[in-house]
Amino acid sequence: MSAHAPHSRQLTRIGRVLHYIHNHLDHPLSVELLAAQSCWSRWQLQRVFLEETGLTVANYVRELKLSRAAEALLDGRERIVDLALRHGFTSEASFCRAFKQQFGCTPGGYRQRGLRVGLRAPLCPEGEQEAPGRLLPVRIESRPAFVLGGTHGQVRGLFASAPDFQQQVPALWQQLAEHYPRPLWGAQPRIGAVDVTSAAEGVVEYWAGLPQPLPGLATLSIPAQEYAVLTQQGDLRTLPDTLHWFIRHWLPGSRYRGLDGIELEIYPAGYRTDDPQARMEYWLPIAPR
Repeated sequence: MSAHAPHSRQLTRIGRVLHYIHNHLDHPLSVELLAAQSCWSRWQLQRVFLEETGLTVANYVRELKLSRAAEALLDGRERIVDLALRHGFTSEASFCRAFKQQFGCTPGGYRQRGLRVGLRAPLCPEGEQEAPGRLLPVRIESRPAFVLGGTHGQVRGLFASAPDFQQQVPALWQQLAEHYPRPLWGAQPRIGAVDVTSAAEGVVEYWAGLPQPLPGLATLSIPAQEYAVLTQQGDLRTLPDTLHWFIRHWLPGSRYRGLDGIELEIYPAGYRTDDPQARMEYWLPIAPR
């Protein structure tokens, strides 16, 4: 038996719990009920679920119910009180309180805005599609159009026959630092843009930049778009594994389809590649099926 077998069995059991949650969102889902589905005790389920997902069972269920309700707000004209009852809330008032706590606005305001923002996507949509050794959270966000200023060049990406992005991408960031020194970057995030709209044989255009025009540097106009957002913590060398998991496993079982557009790497101010706790986000263009 391999050293990873116990952990794999643990993830498979969590996968069964997730599958049950995803298929019973219109029912009351207590921790006791879910513990019975998992064959763990209530305490054991809460401990393992938090370790593997970074969320409590109750928070995950609530966020997913509210996200499904938010999708329904945008996709139809169902009354808010009917949405509340259908997603397991005892009243419209309790639903509205929880909704505003998660999304920062009322259900009516969310519907009027008409954008998918802050949606919790299901972990492992089909229940058995975990990333190796971990569960990865995905959220759905809308981002307005903006202009990126920076350096750019062609790189052989993840799906090229001979990838060179691990060498070429750092070189583009170094060019940016030489043209526009790091002390001038300030508190704004760094953004890498991967333009796959005209990719051929895995060759893509990569931009290293900041979300504003920069003196003496080229600009790229990035249109308004909906994205699936993944968080990557620690070693960036594992990012290709994360993207493989997303494309091959998460996306086919989700409610969305991928688009050929401009993918974004967003690094917060002060991001350090040698910090194991550092977090960046990868934004992939998507659209509802």
